Amino acid sequence: MQGIFVSSLALTVAACSGGGQQSAPADNSNNGGGSGSQPAAQPATPAPSGEPQKLVIYTGRDKNIFEVVLPKFKEKYPNIEVETLEMGAQQILERVRAEKANPQADFWWGGTQSALSTAANEGLLEAYKPTFSDKVPDLYKDPQDRWYGEMLLPEVIMYNKDVLKPEEAPQDWDELLDPKFKDKIVIRNVLPSGTMRTIYSAMIFRQGADTPEKGYEWLLKLDANTKEYTQDPTNLYLKLDRQEGVISLWNLQDVLLQGKKNNHPYDFIYPKSGAPILVDGIALVKGAKNLDAAKNFMEFLMSPEIASQLAKERFQFPARTDISKDDLPDFMKNLELKPMDLDWDVMAAKEKEWMQHWDENIKGKGKK
Repeated sequence: MQGIFVSSLALTVAACSGGGQQSAPADNSNNGGGSGSQPAAQPATPAPSGEPQKLVIYTGRDKNIFEVVLPKFKEKYPNIEVETLEMGAQQILERVRAEKANPQADFWWGGTQSALSTAANEGLLEAYKPTFSDKVPDLYKDPQDRWYGEMLLPEVIMYNKDVLKPEEAPQDWDELLDPKFKDKIVIRNVLPSGTMRTIYSAMIFRQGADTPEKGYEWLLKLDANTKEYTQDPTNLYLKLDRQEGVISLWNLQDVLLQGKKNNHPYDFIYPKSGAPILVDGIALVKGAKNLDAAKNFMEFLMSPEIASQLAKERFQFPARTDISKDDLPDFMKNLELKPMDLDWDVMAAKEKEWMQHWDENIKGKGKK
């Protein structure tokens, strides 16, 4: 399993493939064949010059990504008018589910494997086998071609480096429960965020999926050290900048992006015991009104040129295996990612139950 990434991200991303997905063995021959999938697509259609088209995208991605991708897409497809609605991955799932009878979105950009798998199983996503299908390992796509991974997203411990030295920050998940970090932790509100739901579900799973009470107890102790749950990422960054909290849990890409590009005082600790490595994915919405435009956007977004540019400029670990390591930034070649051992099928099946219990019985109750 670890060998599938050697061709593109050397040993670093090979480590990702070991545990960031389902524990079931996968066919790593990259033949792209999932049962029930459609025939391989032809190359993306040339930039059309005909009638105006529309493309509605529901996205969990940041505006920092839009400013790289959307202008280039507009250059190639000037007749496609793109409308984006930003929300968390869980919120996208709930909205697409609510709109099933009359879909309002065409393309889902930025979703966790859990959310996308749930949507696929509920018949909310369109099966489509794109031209790059055999360039994405089976671990990082739906076997029936209903969603594809765009990038790998390790989850790490984030801290304000103006306040804490690297050795003073928590070095592993369990250290977050140390009383010395009481009221120093701020967390992005969990339920609307696919990233946070995955982190919290992973914390329960690592204590034993068959006995979630142990995981609930762990999260109760984390709640006791948590000063505040912020409404969204913007407020999370504001709290960290003001030193109202100095530690959080977040994804590595955004930590690097905010620290290196946006000059926030953030750094990260990669947990010693390993980290959940999410697949951040994309999909076509079932019954999309602008399906051809959505397919063209999918092909464009996953092109090697865009993937390598987003790696260099926005710190994305691409899910494609054919991106030359010469087209990747140095930090991506040298950072060793240790995956947490998780069963993503169990996580997807239990996440709703676990998160509902956290919201009703744990959130805000740890200090009592």
